[in-house]
Amino acid sequence: MEPYENVPATEATDTTEATEATEPGRGRAASDRGGTASRPVRWWLCLLVGAAAAVVGLLPWLVGGMRLPLQNLWATDDLPDAYPLVLLPFSQYFLSTIAALLIVGAAFAGIAARATRPLQRRFGVAWVLVGLLVVQVTAIVQTTVAVRDGLQDRFESDLYLAALVAVAVLANLIGAFVMILIAAAPRAGAVIGLAIAAVPSSTWLGGLLIPEPAFAGPEAGPALFVLRWLPAVLVGAAIAWGGLGTVGRVIAAAVALVVLWIGPALITAVTYAAGSRVLLREPEGLLDAALGVFRSAVTMPELVVPPLVVAVVVAAAGLVLRRLVRRGRREGRSGTEPGATPPYDEAAASGSGSAPAG
Repeated sequence: MEPYENVPATEATDTTEATEATEPGRGRAASDRGGTASRPVRWWLCLLVGAAAAVVGLLPWLVGGMRLPLQNLWATDDLPDAYPLVLLPFSQYFLSTIAALLIVGAAFAGIAARATRPLQRRFGVAWVLVGLLVVQVTAIVQTTVAVRDGLQDRFESDLYLAALVAVAVLANLIGAFVMILIAAAPRAGAVIGLAIAAVPSSTWLGGLLIPEPAFAGPEAGPALFVLRWLPAVLVGAAIAWGGLGTVGRVIAAAVALVVLWIGPALITAVTYAAGSRVLLREPEGLLDAALGVFRSAVTMPELVVPPLVVAVVVAAAGLVLRRLVRRGRREGRSGTEPGATPPYDEAAASGSGSAPAG
């Protein structure tokens, strides 16, 4: 970890995050926790923070009307407006959306938990996780019950619903892992958590900006451009925030780039395979098709290289800016702290002695 000059000794004893004790401002925030300047965040507020983050994660689906997508195995011939309202879009065509809603919401919870950690009491992060899981598990259960009641009474229906529930539960577990990494891990671990959440971020934001991409016109061009590069920019920003001052952070930066490389290809492969009604009837062909699409997407330079380049450029720019800001703060402290040696011209102007000889 990079050394920092003129850091008060009390900051170096910050027990809330021993691995980051030398980071500027961290010790001051922690010292406020024990003083009268700030009040600790109660457990029920941490619970509400987690629940609120989960709701924000579901926001693209909530503002879109919450109407269950059309189902191939629905028991009746109801019109789309007659489908029930659900908290998650259970459909084989919305697997990436399900994952995005749950994982991005968990990332919001992790960011909020990390930002308020100096003010939390013991087990504050755990309470945030509980609040997150209460809302997300409720969303999975409510949607499962609503879809089960409307599907045909067939083995295919049971298999279909079980697959959707498995995807939702897996996304929920990944989200919990991401939340813990961002909220409680050292910066190296938090960078990896942020990178995982960055991959589905374009799907999440796209649900807000372009709810119906099939009907998007030319005016959606700027939004599509933002969505195209958003994951790469977020990964680069996460690397810049984490820094490269230790071996662990360098490894975390490399892992984040690997996630950016493999994650979109994996989503593309799963979405392609699950969206084909023909392949769904042939499990072996489904797996072969998914693997084929994954290999193609992960090895095509025109798809892989540009996002990695953007992430590296953003990370490099952020690291340079971070170093400049840190240097400015150090210079400001060295000139204003009690006992610091003033610059030569100020000493000469103070009249403390005659001008130096020669």
